[in-house]
Amino acid sequence: MQLRRLERQPHHFGNAGPLTPSEIHTIEAIGSEGRVLMSELAARLGITKGAVTQLITRLEAKELILRSPHPSDSRGTLISLTEKGREANAAHDEVHLQFYNQLRSQLSDQEIEIFETCIQKLNAVLRG
Repeated sequence: MQLRRLERQPHHFGNAGPLTPSEIHTIEAIGSEGRVLMSELAARLGITKGAVTQLITRLEAKELILRSPHPSDSRGTLISLTEKGREANAAHDEVHLQFYNQLRSQLSDQEIEIFETCIQKLNAVLRG
């Protein structure tokens, strides 16, 4: 129940304002390295193209992403992060780093290894 509550609650990442977990994970999936096709983004997130379109519309309204036409495929739309989106992505990375540092300070090497193994198994189960 506590995990579900955390998953729904918006958090602040840099100057991006409140972002839901689905929004920040979409930003993370786009990444700072360049542009990604909408269809590729849907595949990365494991959701439908319609769901990605809804997320992208919200992120575009928050000025975190840019849509641009694909240079050689008129049907394709490329998505990239704005400067504000890159800042939110970096802030999200920092949150993860702080979390792992906190875990490392409280767990032994053996406990960390067990934790990582459990997380890998959980991810495998969730992926089906």
